[in-house]
Amino acid sequence: MTSTEIVVTGERADLLEVLTKHRGLFRFTVHGITEDQARLRTTVSELTLGGLIKHVASVEQGWVRFIQEGPEALAAGEGSWEDQHRLTDGETLAGELARYEEIAKQTDELLATLDTLDVSHPLPTAPWFEPGAKWSARRVFVHIIAETAQHAGHADIIRETLDGQKSMG
Repeated sequence: MTSTEIVVTGERADLLEVLTKHRGLFRFTVHGITEDQARLRTTVSELTLGGLIKHVASVEQGWVRFIQEGPEALAAGEGSWEDQHRLTDGETLAGELARYEEIAKQTDELLATLDTLDVSHPLPTAPWFEPGAKWSARRVFVHIIAETAQHAGHADIIRETLDGQKSMG
């Protein structure tokens, strides 16, 4: 073990293990597809495999910033809803996967080193948040896991429709 390696145990180790598992399933879903396939809609939904990778990476990054900075960090992203959920000109699946990997490293480091998982911030005002609610870092990490798992399932459906490939089974 190097002097900079952090040993994570208990609750934090459990959270990291589950998050790592679902990220792996999510990444596996896009393994071996082409850039054209990453942009292809295979259902009536607007979702694409590349768009899902981009979206999940951005959402994870936003929630980590929420832990560090508070509710202002969850301000709406740049561009339209569609542009936040699809690969735009100049974006590639490989680029978004690399971005996601970097964001994941930052998330994992924060989870491992944060002084306490009890630090909390009020949620911003939005129709989908309970008025006056606060989320702890712990609750945010659980939400990131749920978001990743949910969208991994969406990606699995899209991939199976695309070429019959399944992430599991």
